[in-house]
Amino acid sequence: MKEYILITGASSGIGYEMAIQLAEQKKNLILVARSQDKLRKLTAELKAIYGISVEYIIKDLSVAENAFALYDEIQKRNLIVTALVNNAGVGTYGEFTKTSMDEELKMINLNISSLVILSKLFVKEMVARKSGRIMNIASLMAFLPFPYYSVYSATKSFVLAFTETLAAELEGTGVVVTALCPGPIDTGFYNEDMLKTKMIKSNKPVHPEEVAEAGVKLLLHGKGKKIVGSMNWFLSNLPRITPDFFMMKIKKSLAGQNEQ
Repeated sequence: MKEYILITGASSGIGYEMAIQLAEQKKNLILVARSQDKLRKLTAELKAIYGISVEYIIKDLSVAENAFALYDEIQKRNLIVTALVNNAGVGTYGEFTKTSMDEELKMINLNISSLVILSKLFVKEMVARKSGRIMNIASLMAFLPFPYYSVYSATKSFVLAFTETLAAELEGTGVVVTALCPGPIDTGFYNEDMLKTKMIKSNKPVHPEEVAEAGVKLLLHGKGKKIVGSMNWFLSNLPRITPDFFMMKIKKSLAGQNEQ
């Protein structure tokens, strides 16, 4: 039977670019996102250009129950998932007392609950086959939780901790679990308020193609975690040498908006 790589959040950003780069390597794909038009178009293009097998499934993973439904749909189609990229994610910016609780609960479902559900369901199959790979998309904020991104930072800290501990549990099983940790990326993730912050002004977003390239290498051949970019690697290590109270003052300043 054909083997597939499953990518969530495949209609844009890192997921979209990874789909293209994996297709170039003749990997069969299952693409998941909310946008049917975008996925249908991408699926047709990848099939036509690279001659691979591509399936797409429309699911909103900010509803945790849909992660179970996604797994069931893949089982019904008799598709074998040998690698899983938990890429789908969203973030919010603003003072916690003013941000939307509904949006934050959906973010927790998407960034954490659905990621855990899919990992749990597919890793059991992988362990039984004694092979498989899972890559979770964390963030620089997993190392540097920022004010005004309080819930988002916490979700990405969870993703990194979950990834590293699961990887340790699965040593010797043939299943490898990794974490990709990018900094700012030039995608639709950043809204107008985010783009005004000193953090974005001082650490320019990179093109998602660059991050996807690192992601493909990590997914197919790597181990552990990968921080994308030398500046982001430096920033991720700052807390080791900087007192906590001073580090938080720096982060609060960077997360604030530039005066207009």
